[in-house]
Amino acid sequence: MTINVKSKNRNYDILIENNIFNNLGKILKEKTKGAKIFFVIDEVVFSIYGEKLKKILSDENIDFIYFIMPEGEKSKCEKTLFEIYSHLAKAKISRKDFIVAFGGGVCGDLTGYAASSFLRGVNLIQVPTTLLSQVDSSVGGKVAIDLPEGKNLVGAFYAPHLVVIDPNLLKTLPEKTFNCGMAEVIKYGAIYDEELFEILNGDIFDKLEKVIARCVDIKRKVVENDEFDTGERMILNFGHTYGHIVEKYFNYEKYTHGEAVAIGMAHITKISENEGLTEKGTYERLTKLLEKYKLLFNEEKISEKDGKDVLNLDKKSETDSINYIIIEKIGKTKILKLKKEDNFLWKN
Repeated sequence: MTINVKSKNRNYDILIENNIFNNLGKILKEKTKGAKIFFVIDEVVFSIYGEKLKKILSDENIDFIYFIMPEGEKSKCEKTLFEIYSHLAKAKISRKDFIVAFGGGVCGDLTGYAASSFLRGVNLIQVPTTLLSQVDSSVGGKVAIDLPEGKNLVGAFYAPHLVVIDPNLLKTLPEKTFNCGMAEVIKYGAIYDEELFEILNGDIFDKLEKVIARCVDIKRKVVENDEFDTGERMILNFGHTYGHIVEKYFNYEKYTHGEAVAIGMAHITKISENEGLTEKGTYERLTKLLEKYKLLFNEEKISEKDGKDVLNLDKKSETDSINYIIIEKIGKTKILKLKKEDNFLWKN
């Protein structure tokens, strides 16, 4: 299946197919037409797929130039970014060459930002290997690194030139990592597609390719309408505002991004339902589905004092207000613009 995304700077294809990884060499050869290809690879992904990747590329006479990055959110930082820059420079990568991100969301975000900024822009290809990155972070062109003060504070809008998604790569994921990605899948159903939300209550493993394609297509529609995140695209951040506070509060160690987003979705839906802004019973439906994928946690109580600084750095924050993303009911979303002093996330 091919989904085409229309970006302001370029249109690009997202290829979604079981076992497409086996054809990656041929795909890259056709796409790059002899240019150099530089891989940034998550260390865990390299341990599983490194040898197979070498063979796939060597079969097409593609030189294997690569940098192995540490796994985990803490590697999405200035230190790793500058290590990538150094390796790109030593490999004499030019603007006509290609940088490939082969890993999960952290790898894709970090590599994407490196590609957007090295030589003011090098061709980028995403090959996501986790459910979260396949349905969300590899699509839409938002790339970034974290700062000690908060998540994704340095970044760019930089559309990839190609995305290659192989659902079969998910078979090697630990259950916890897969479930973290399900938080983003649940998000898509909650904000946009009640039918998808209900499908997730059943067995999805025999229809995973279709579920991924549906999530990607939802994101495509939203991103094409609002590429630079000033309006409708904000709905994709449902659960992320409080989720980022949770991640930062625990120094990115206690919860993964997906787990924090799950906490954030439950937290804000409980508040919005109590405030009469969300249809009664929505919180129960949401938390029941989160529980199915082991994403329902004892809600972390983070004080307004501890969370305020992170909230004010949130990209949905404006001079004197902040946009909160709530669901009015499953499949229908609303952007709620409130004064910063309203402290909506800390309502009882």
